[in-house]
Amino acid sequence: MTSGAGTTRGYFDRLWDLHEIRDLGAGRSLLAIDRIFLHERTGSVALEELARRGRSVRAPARTFCTMDHIVDTLPGRGDVTRVPGGTAFILATRRAAQAAGLRTFDLGDPQQGIVHVIAPELGLVLPGASVACPDSHTATQGALGALAFGIGSSEAEHALATGTLRVRRPAALRIRIDGRTAAPVTAKDLALALIARLGAAGAAGRAIEYCGSAIAALSMEARMTLCNLSAELSAVTAVIAPDDTTFEYVAARPLAPRGALWEQALQHWRLLSGEDAGSPADIVFDAAQLAPMVTWGTSPAQAVPVDGAVPEPAGDAAARGAHARAIAYMGLAPGTALGDLPIDGAFIGSCTNGRLSDLRDAARVLEGRRVAPGVRAICVPGSTEVKHAAEAEGLDRIFVAAGFEWRESGCSMCFYAGGESFGPRQRVVSSTNRNFESRQGPETRTHLASPATVAASAVLGRIADVRKLGRH
Repeated sequence: MTSGAGTTRGYFDRLWDLHEIRDLGAGRSLLAIDRIFLHERTGSVALEELARRGRSVRAPARTFCTMDHIVDTLPGRGDVTRVPGGTAFILATRRAAQAAGLRTFDLGDPQQGIVHVIAPELGLVLPGASVACPDSHTATQGALGALAFGIGSSEAEHALATGTLRVRRPAALRIRIDGRTAAPVTAKDLALALIARLGAAGAAGRAIEYCGSAIAALSMEARMTLCNLSAELSAVTAVIAPDDTTFEYVAARPLAPRGALWEQALQHWRLLSGEDAGSPADIVFDAAQLAPMVTWGTSPAQAVPVDGAVPEPAGDAAARGAHARAIAYMGLAPGTALGDLPIDGAFIGSCTNGRLSDLRDAARVLEGRRVAPGVRAICVPGSTEVKHAAEAEGLDRIFVAAGFEWRESGCSMCFYAGGESFGPRQRVVSSTNRNFESRQGPETRTHLASPATVAASAVLGRIADVRKLGRH
């Protein structure tokens, strides 16, 4: 990895300029927002407060709501959820969304799912669009070339009422990733390696613009994983300039433009994307030598190759203190080989790795194999559409035959909100995005990895190198 001097005016800057209504001075801009997404954990708060103030949603046709964060994922689910107060949130969001005239992807809707999964799969997010959602992983949509912001509830109220956001303009951080990865290395491994190199604050206050031959080779769903995890670099947002891979993906979406509108849109997107191949990069990263990655601590930045060990503490006093707290929480010590760690649980799902390609990766590992005794293994598709597509391919049968629970779509145990969780001090390998303390339950110890690594670990009953199992 090398660093270059300064930043470059590239796709992100053109995208920003396209949406800037006014330069407000002091580094802030007023931006036009094309799409707003809400979910039941925060949607009712923003909508009810807006109504209390006597304001209405400015553009209901461009505002969408889904039930995903605190809903149960067990078969036969309804409005009752194990999250304390969760049912009230679901009912309040449904009521407020209906009153505002919003398209709501409710429980039982065949298009329901995690907001960052359904938005691209339905074609609600398009290249060049601006997007806001009260969720930190909204940068996922940048994979399509969209300008996507995770915002708070008060900012959501402003966006709902005005169709705009007041935002501090971030400097672009152009990261060029070259080198072709080989299976079973995935975008999840690439992202964890990048976060480990740069640190959890490696892009703080910046807008990441990914480019390079390795990015061009990624599928759209892999690009979504990479942009999703940019939040773990503390980036304001992340973006990939749209290309033919993007356009082919978007063309197949049910709500994408058609006919003459498609041709006009495509012409606009190509013009906006431009040609930045010769622009300098701030950071250059070589992906050719990457191995499957797994986290050992309580930050996505605390990651090593799966055949590696917990590192010795390094850096200043603060870094050493964070290292000590992480290994104490995780019950580890420097030098501990990750492959020697037995596990109690395995989780596949989330807006990071709950898409069809992720389930296919895991199913290839699981087919003809069984989950080790004592391991609780759960698969939660990222959307109902993903679930149905996986079932049409027979992936659900592979998961169930292997000993996984097969669930309805939702965020589930990506984060603990007082409902379902893994147990205290249980060690879990998870395809999710955060391994913070108690993220998957009080005192639960989470190791982040790709779906294939999670599947291999479930089979062997310990953190496992999928390359040693074969058939990946």
